Amino acid sequence: MRATMTDGGRRLAGIIDTTRPHQARLWNHWLGGKDTYPVDREVGDRIAAVYPEIADVARHSRAFLVRVVHHMIEQGVRQFLDVGTGLPAVDNTHEVAQRAAPGSRVVYVDNDPLVVAHARALLTGLPEGDCAYVEADVRDTAAIVELASGTLDLSRPVGLLLLGVIGNVPDEDDPRGVVRRLVDALPSGSIVAVNDGTNVLGVDEWTPAEATARGEALRLCAEAGTVPYHARTPEFIESLLDGLEMVEPGVVSTPLWRPDFPELDAGTPIDSFGGVARKP
Repeated sequence: MRATMTDGGRRLAGIIDTTRPHQARLWNHWLGGKDTYPVDREVGDRIAAVYPEIADVARHSRAFLVRVVHHMIEQGVRQFLDVGTGLPAVDNTHEVAQRAAPGSRVVYVDNDPLVVAHARALLTGLPEGDCAYVEADVRDTAAIVELASGTLDLSRPVGLLLLGVIGNVPDEDDPRGVVRRLVDALPSGSIVAVNDGTNVLGVDEWTPAEATARGEALRLCAEAGTVPYHARTPEFIESLLDGLEMVEPGVVSTPLWRPDFPELDAGTPIDSFGGVARKP
């Protein structure tokens, strides 16, 4: 695993494979973005055909990010570590944070040079704040912490965002340990948000997970050669926040976490769960 602070000289040439779908570009496609190639749109549409909910998962995950960052700002957090950034989209972390608190600092982390290059080119913060970009694997927690400390003051609370990234960490690489090591490096008062895809809705003793629409979508992703994604359970996602003070309403389906208009129907639960917790 490698970890480097990117510089302005990084170029995209030689790092884009347009013959295979790319996970970040697939997600961008489902969000309605344009940073895609024909293979991404083709595979993305095939997956959406068997699992139409994927567009809702992408949309609600982005809305969850917005609400989480607002909550962190309300709690006095002005520093953010966004691990597993993905391609720039509408309402990126620094945009949400700096609209409310212009001096906010954000460090984006991704292990894909394509994502980091796009972020470097497109994600620029306000002069009062700061944005930095780290190329690192989520499992390389020591490198993430070391490089992030060049921009963030790790003696003050940090908002840690792990949205849609822990599903990429297989069981043998200890995903709980990955989260624990990152949290251990942060001071008291830091706030942690986790969100990932699940495969529990519609699963029962007669319908195994692999037979669901989500299971078929995961199979198509693997067949297309994307990074394997491990859909887990809400209970597993909750366990990632063990030892922290859970923020109400706990780990719930993403659209049900503090919806913007609670008096209205927040929508049907989707196979994506998230939660937020504070480090005591």
